[in-house]
Amino acid sequence: MALLPRGPFLYAILDVDRLGERAPGPSAEALARGGAAIVQLRAKGVSDRRLYSLAEETRDGARRGGALFVVNDRPDVALMLGADGVHLGQDDLPPSAARRLLGPEVIVGFSTHSLDQLELSLRLPIDYVAVGPVYRTATKTDAEPVVGLDLVRRARALADRPLVAIGGIDRQRAPEVAAAGADGLAVIAALMDEPDLESAARAFVSGMRS
Repeated sequence: MALLPRGPFLYAILDVDRLGERAPGPSAEALARGGAAIVQLRAKGVSDRRLYSLAEETRDGARRGGALFVVNDRPDVALMLGADGVHLGQDDLPPSAARRLLGPEVIVGFSTHSLDQLELSLRLPIDYVAVGPVYRTATKTDAEPVVGLDLVRRARALADRPLVAIGGIDRQRAPEVAAAGADGLAVIAALMDEPDLESAARAFVSGMRS
């Protein structure tokens, strides 16, 4: 399986719905230079052509800044662009199919929202398992019920691979999420809603490790 950064690390999700007038490439680079170890592109509801263009720009920006680049939902786009990884949800292609397509060196991550889902995920060929939403989040209109820190702790006790927490995590909550056992903290709003992405990422990383 592919190697992930040593935890705790910032997993920045670049959501195109929150980019505004900012370009994805420079935005990804800014997040990476601020300390994000992984930058994931999340682009819901765009055409395939637009997704490819956004992903290409995000990949280049993330790599200029020294971060790994992950594509949300789409193993095919990850393959075409030589991405470092893909992140899959419960309704996406099966991780086993993504693994066959992408090979052993590409990171495959998988979202879970309950202990049962997490236990099943540990039988799959994935490199990290994500749990959430840890807190209430406004970045997904169809978000699953909040799982809280308790699930993070229980997941840490069970998981034999890196654990990524997601959902409503801000700078104030970051230390307690890391203390609960999360290796990676996946963050959208607390970064994307700030005007200076590099400074926002740097402040987040500083607080996360304090």
